[in-house]
Amino acid sequence: MGLTSAEIEQFQKQGYLVKEGVYTNTDLQPLRQGLTETVQDKCDQLIAEKQLDRDFAEASFKTRLARLYRHNPDAGHQVLMSIWSGRFHGAGMLKALRHPPLVDCVADLIGPDIVATSIYRVRPKVPGYLGGEVPWHQDSGYSMSHCYDYVMITCWIPLVDVTLENGCLWVIPKSHQSGIIRHYTGGHAGFLEVAPEDLPTGAIPVEMSAGSVLLMTSMTPHASFENTTNIVRWSIDLRYQDFEVPSNIDEIPQDYTSDRDPVTMACHPGEAYFVIRDTQHPERETTDPADFAALRQRWDRAQVSGGGRRWTPLSERKIKSS
Repeated sequence: MGLTSAEIEQFQKQGYLVKEGVYTNTDLQPLRQGLTETVQDKCDQLIAEKQLDRDFAEASFKTRLARLYRHNPDAGHQVLMSIWSGRFHGAGMLKALRHPPLVDCVADLIGPDIVATSIYRVRPKVPGYLGGEVPWHQDSGYSMSHCYDYVMITCWIPLVDVTLENGCLWVIPKSHQSGIIRHYTGGHAGFLEVAPEDLPTGAIPVEMSAGSVLLMTSMTPHASFENTTNIVRWSIDLRYQDFEVPSNIDEIPQDYTSDRDPVTMACHPGEAYFVIRDTQHPERETTDPADFAALRQRWDRAQVSGGGRRWTPLSERKIKSS
């Protein structure tokens, strides 16, 4: 597939780009199926523990979690946590990460040799679940500060059509050119958050069809808000970089000791990195779902020293008087 010269120019100038039709419905089905199976496993566990009395298996992929959460919010929260963020590494995830049309688009922005990170996220935005709203931030806000000057690409992919009503992403065009913005810890639902007075103007909503891809720089401010419909706004976001960006490939979690110099660390310590495309040494690529799952689990279980930049807590924010 790849990008046209006009699309590359838009990405560079605006800090984002929507590419239609990167995944077909058939392409997305293994991921939807894997997520459905994981939801079912957690429901089975909760039913066995008598914390849930029905699993809503008869409902569609779009509505099941909404109905479950409305029926039993506590159990619904536990189901959400079983797949939230990067916890899911089941069937379909590696295939989605390695999807050739997407990788071709990324290659047109950063070059042919590509590393992915396990900072991918699964985002089921359930109606009424406030933890699904993500405040304004830049992805670089979560990274080590020595990585700010590197190009890292976020690919946000809806598994259902996304609209203003069900919580599409918002972006602020061109603001990526100004670099990192001050973030605060302890924002909505525990996320990092850019304060309103520090946020650039010009935010726009990005409505998209399922299988399209929103490509953003790691400096592009973005957010998503309330889902006011009765369906779940399912999405995933995947992150890519080239070989020059710091990673932990060929390292183990135990290499991250408390006395290690932060500038030698991967941009996101504690998250597994893996090769998606290596034109010189294709044998380094992660192609086996079992190897991928084992890599994720090894890093997920570890307590890795180091972390992102230490921002000021939102509770200590000082607003300048006018």
